[in-house]
Amino acid sequence: MDSGQFEFGAYRLDAQSRMLFRQGDHVALPPKVAELLVALVQAAGRVLTREELLRRLWPDTVVEEGSLTSHISLLRKALGEGPTAQDFIETLPKRGYRFVASVKRLASGAHDSGVDRTMLVVLPFENLTAGERYDYFSEGLTEEMITELARLSPERLGVIARTSAMQFKSTTKNIAQIGTELGVSHVLEGSVRRVGERVRITAQLIRVSDESHLWAQSYERGLHDVLEVQAEVARAVAREIQIRLTPHQQRRLDPDKTRSINSQAYELYLRGRHFWYRRTEEGIRKSIECFEEALRYDPSFAAAYDGISDAHTMLACRGMTPAVESFHKAKAAARQAVRLQPELGEGYASLAHVRLHDWDWVGLESDFRQAVELDPGYAIAHYWYAEYLMAMGRTREAVGRVEHGLELDPLNSVINASVGMIRYLAHDYDGALVALRRGLEIDPTHYVSYLRMGLVCLQKNLPNEAIDAMRCGRQ
Repeated sequence: MDSGQFEFGAYRLDAQSRMLFRQGDHVALPPKVAELLVALVQAAGRVLTREELLRRLWPDTVVEEGSLTSHISLLRKALGEGPTAQDFIETLPKRGYRFVASVKRLASGAHDSGVDRTMLVVLPFENLTAGERYDYFSEGLTEEMITELARLSPERLGVIARTSAMQFKSTTKNIAQIGTELGVSHVLEGSVRRVGERVRITAQLIRVSDESHLWAQSYERGLHDVLEVQAEVARAVAREIQIRLTPHQQRRLDPDKTRSINSQAYELYLRGRHFWYRRTEEGIRKSIECFEEALRYDPSFAAAYDGISDAHTMLACRGMTPAVESFHKAKAAARQAVRLQPELGEGYASLAHVRLHDWDWVGLESDFRQAVELDPGYAIAHYWYAEYLMAMGRTREAVGRVEHGLELDPLNSVINASVGMIRYLAHDYDGALVALRRGLEIDPTHYVSYLRMGLVCLQKNLPNEAIDAMRCGRQ
């Protein structure tokens, strides 16, 4: 057995995507633990020696046997196996380990794999309210809809991230062109019109292959019921794309689970994110003002704390404020966000990001894992996580993680530059050049890509190209 879908007990393993499910619910595993499970399941009934497993999991690294023991322990816990039970994994002293549970290999198509999942893009919702001053609302609603759908069923549905989706704002390209550029099979588009405290939202789902409209609906609600509309759209998309939701996923979308929100706080939050995305010092400081004002209307609004954290982290990383003070504020705000809303993946991502920059690395990977498990469609979290993995010398994991982020956000020049840097550090100079050139096609002004291209060209013994790239980066 080399790859595919396997069932044992209440579990299903997708060996190719390294994803484990228990009765339909995704079970988050650290990458090396997932790789260990795949190795054991593929060799079910056969003893794998410690030496075999060490070579497979850490082929280019010398590690102590204790690392393997700790990963076996983590895997036992993930499978619900007690310290003395051996329902799944048998330990053979001084030899190795054997997977002893009955394993059934599923026929092709019995389950959709993470690799063959449906890909969808949410195009920027059109602002039908008079004036560009309400663009922040339509853009914010687009981002919220992306987040809602990305959480829906990550093993069945991949959703293109905000940065790439926003490239098609007011586009003249047709559905087929968009589908080709982004590699998606479905497109969700819509419009928003504000009238005081009321909002009218229209949405329609289109299949790229024949540009047929699969579903369309209009909603008119109070601003405080916007989250309910997002949940209704998510349910409709799941139904039309024929995604079978687990009981847990269905409960999260139940009408009685979608809380009303304070309309003033929500609007201030969307305005704050609009300023934050400008990436200027003035915009970042305005975003903090908006987030803080939102908390005056709703002190329990976790997303506003998350916004404050991101803003202070960016101020520090760009040298606009003293790092020690800003990182302290960022960590405090992120921790408050996850305290108020423990299922907020963006909150864990923000906490992990600031801790990464502040060299606060004890237990850091746990925050990254929480972030990508709770919000698997948050592309930038995969990029931040990859930077941590690369710093830890886990090259293959870092490359896989950042490439996954790129799949979700292919037109993001920052993530392309990150792919280039990680492949450069992995000594894959040709792959690095491909990513960096792709990023510069998206944003020819991205100086970081030029600087990294210069480093790659030096390693490829292309001094003239390296000098040219460095000069472009300085301009």
